[in-house]
Amino acid sequence: MDKQRDFVLRTIEERGVKFVRLWFTDVIGTLKSVAIAPAEVEGAFAEGIGFDGSAIEGLTRSYESDLLAQPDPTTFQILPWRGEVDPTARMFCDITTPDGRPAVSDPRHVLKRALAKAADAGFTFYTHPEIEFYLLKSSSYGPDGPVPVDSAGYFDNVPGGTAHDFRRRSVRMLEDLGISVEFSHHEGGPGQNEIDLRYADALTMADNVMTFRTVIKEVAIEQGVYATFMPKPLSGHPGSGMHTHMSLFEGERNAFYEEGAKYQLSKTGRHFIAGLLKHANEIAAVTNQFVNSYKRLWGGDEAPSFITWGHNNRSALVRVPMYKPNKGGSTRVEYRALDSAVNPYLAYALMLAAGLKGIEEEYELPPEAEDNVWSLSDAERRALGYSALPASLDHALEHMENSELVAETLGESVFNYVLLNKRKEWEAYRGQVTPLELKNNLELL
Repeated sequence: MDKQRDFVLRTIEERGVKFVRLWFTDVIGTLKSVAIAPAEVEGAFAEGIGFDGSAIEGLTRSYESDLLAQPDPTTFQILPWRGEVDPTARMFCDITTPDGRPAVSDPRHVLKRALAKAADAGFTFYTHPEIEFYLLKSSSYGPDGPVPVDSAGYFDNVPGGTAHDFRRRSVRMLEDLGISVEFSHHEGGPGQNEIDLRYADALTMADNVMTFRTVIKEVAIEQGVYATFMPKPLSGHPGSGMHTHMSLFEGERNAFYEEGAKYQLSKTGRHFIAGLLKHANEIAAVTNQFVNSYKRLWGGDEAPSFITWGHNNRSALVRVPMYKPNKGGSTRVEYRALDSAVNPYLAYALMLAAGLKGIEEEYELPPEAEDNVWSLSDAERRALGYSALPASLDHALEHMENSELVAETLGESVFNYVLLNKRKEWEAYRGQVTPLELKNNLELL
């Protein structure tokens, strides 16, 4: 770590960095930032930077408000969108109390704790997200809703289109930040795009997701458009998901791979999927944390609504992608419920915890779904034992509040804050009178 700190201090001097931004997230997943002068970085490494935690969503109660942001030197990067004028760098931070203990409500620490538990069982957890978002002409909207930048569809090539330049600029910027991109393309909705990040360990990837969202927002501002990660911004068009591929490794060996097994999927992999399925409803208030998230889950367009798994079945909640011959390391499972507005630290912690629980308890994997689950009738789904994901944030909170797994993984402080914060969101939503109600009822009743 001392070598890494020396590297950071040397790079700041050599590159003429004028500001260093210290980044962390609140419990909802909003990025927070404080800028310090280069001269303060060495002191920040030694002692942290103090701030009032009670002013940040969910980090502390008012009577224990003093916290420290401790920069992680391994996350140091120059921010490419700042250019050569006042070069600016960033580091992610771990949040601690004044006596040096990890802050119980720091989302990054929640994930670190889950990863430590996996490490005790001999596993390293890798993730690879496919992140969707919409490009709109602006953040304002009229009676017909937001206006997308184009009317293109899935994989469409749009000559001279905004999305091409946008994706090219974004990918270049991500690569400059050390974030490897696997694919980028236009998605199914008008103005909708997807960029897939190459797999990395879950902590690095959670940091990358937070950086990704900032890069996309910055490039949008630069190009005169507006980017949103709202789960379902347009009625009648697909929502924005963050399908995430996962695998566990034991050293260099993929624990999900077993040569000759069905889909080359090991017992460990099958138990992991069973854990995801069994606890899907309990973790939904975190994997799908907004009222709007459930408009996506229950809006069709390949979003999963039922707790099923399948091989290459895009209507299933958990998918086992096609096996690549002679690539045992690529065996993985894909969880399709997450949306792009998720707090990646908390979501990855809970998905890992659910999968590990399946392995520990040797949960039995139910039969796979071979049909398009959406095309089945309710009676057919019942007969096949396919239960539904929560239909609303309210339903998700009911499942979460009774979950030992979620309470243990998040810790008491984060668990209670999420419940309280999300109940307030649901009550505010439930109490409004919507345009649809006025349209259908005002003159009729």
